[in-house]
Amino acid sequence: MGTTSALAILRDVFGYPAFRGAQAEIIDHIGNGGDALVLMPTGGGKSLCYQIPALLRPGCAIVVSPLIALMQDQVDALTQLGVKAACLNSTLDWREAQTVEQQMFAGQIDLVYIAPERLLNERTLSMIDALYDAGKLALFAIDEAHCVSQWGHDFRPEYLQLSTLHERYPNVPRIALTATADKATQSEMLVRLGLTSARVFLSSFDRPNIRYTVVEKDNAKKQLLGFLAGRKGQAGIVYCLSRKKVEETAEWLSAQGYPALPYHAGLPAPTRAANQRRFLREEGLVMCATIAFGMGIDKPDVRFVAHLDLPKSIEAYYQETGRAGRDGEPAEAWMAYGMQDVALQHARIAESGAGEGQKILESQRLTALLSYCEAPRCRRQVLLNYFAEEREPCGNCDVCIEPPELWDGTQAAQKALSAIFRTGMRFGVTHLTDVLRGKATDKIKQWNHDQLPTFGVGADLDDHGWKSVFRQLAAAGLVHVEMAEHGALQLTDAAREVLKGQRQVQLRRPAKRKATSSSSRSSSSVVHSELSSADEALFQLLRNWRSDTAKEQAVPAYVILHDKTLRELAEVRPTSHGMLAGITGMGSAKIEHYGAELLDLIRNEG
Repeated sequence: MGTTSALAILRDVFGYPAFRGAQAEIIDHIGNGGDALVLMPTGGGKSLCYQIPALLRPGCAIVVSPLIALMQDQVDALTQLGVKAACLNSTLDWREAQTVEQQMFAGQIDLVYIAPERLLNERTLSMIDALYDAGKLALFAIDEAHCVSQWGHDFRPEYLQLSTLHERYPNVPRIALTATADKATQSEMLVRLGLTSARVFLSSFDRPNIRYTVVEKDNAKKQLLGFLAGRKGQAGIVYCLSRKKVEETAEWLSAQGYPALPYHAGLPAPTRAANQRRFLREEGLVMCATIAFGMGIDKPDVRFVAHLDLPKSIEAYYQETGRAGRDGEPAEAWMAYGMQDVALQHARIAESGAGEGQKILESQRLTALLSYCEAPRCRRQVLLNYFAEEREPCGNCDVCIEPPELWDGTQAAQKALSAIFRTGMRFGVTHLTDVLRGKATDKIKQWNHDQLPTFGVGADLDDHGWKSVFRQLAAAGLVHVEMAEHGALQLTDAAREVLKGQRQVQLRRPAKRKATSSSSRSSSSVVHSELSSADEALFQLLRNWRSDTAKEQAVPAYVILHDKTLRELAEVRPTSHGMLAGITGMGSAKIEHYGAELLDLIRNEG
């Protein structure tokens, strides 16, 4: 199979001028019958890695996807491109399902999306057996392959049985794909999916268009509002830890003029499905959600992802923030976190039914995330180091834009650790801060803590300053937050070296408290060129046209054309079908469907 034919499909069907990264190599490998595990960031063009081989190889490709609610959107997007695609899931009645199966045998379908539990029932497997015997099975694509990891929050038990595909259909290439995986999850995927002899394609995990910002939690709602200033009309996701907080936040945001919907596992399934559908199909909605939301969300124009609570690991954070800016345009990842978050996550680990080894691993992952939050160096460097990538400072995160001031915090750390030790490791940050600052409150007197040698030794820092010290000590692994003791701080073994003066502690000064605004956004390294006012007017006209067209066809707007394509149309103002072919995202089927309308719109506006 030659790459030239793959490139021809890329240009003609998908409307892209060239392959990115390892795409061409992966397509060639799968097209020639090889197996692969593909680790590629969200928005990196993973789906092309199986869609193009599916069009090049004889027969029908079977795409295993855990997301029944989103399959139809994927099929609609391919149909718009002139690709023959269908899905086989519980939303079809038996007659519709039978039609799809007949089309598969008749060679009238290139790709079929199917849920793992459907794929693994005997009836479906015997149908695939017949396809295999007839030489009409192109490949298997296993999307969201990290679902096989038993310790991930996206675990799907049916994924464990997918290794049978290799045993049953040994000559059919398999490609497993995921947007994120640390080393442990990678090896789990290879073993559990029977891909130990597959080629692993590991792309850079960098998402240069995302700006990362972390703020110390003070008044989270007020801080979120500051971040959202100037972002009305943008689509975004706000993650919260609890279902109650999701609902409260959605209600509150809507009252503030940011239309928001809730999404969590406790909502009735029809409500969840309706809210997800609205988020995908309407412009400018905010989804307030728990981690139950987001996998497989193919909405390219999510402009921000905000975390009001700490995620459980860097991997989870990377996965959740990665839902922003899939179209390559500038996007923001914003997070507020405090000590209470750390305590809650530690409690979650302690109360889980996991074995001791797994609990240790989860704690290490959480500590890595805390180090990311408190690191005085480029956020992108810390994030990518976790995925074993080296990177220069990015210039597009809060630390690069406003570098924090560092100071020798060894003495402050010794005072703080000593206060924890002398109060019996049973108290939280507020009480310890009162001890250090010499505040003789009733509680302090009740415990005789005003008699301790550490009472009043920390008058040089204010409450905000001490909170920052304690948080950084937790991030450095010198202090453990015990939720069972109401957030009591306890010393770890590593604290001994600091108390004995054998280890220095560098701390960052707490940021001056100010509303987070979008004023510094212009320094982003990937800001798209601002449109002239005439081009902007045409761009808005094209967006309205797209919105009407999408409503008529009952599909999400991005399935018609991406913002990026509309922006290019507004700038270039093509005057012929030939010129349309030079616009990113304008494949031949789209030119055939919409070319005349678009040229008319552009001509009349011009």
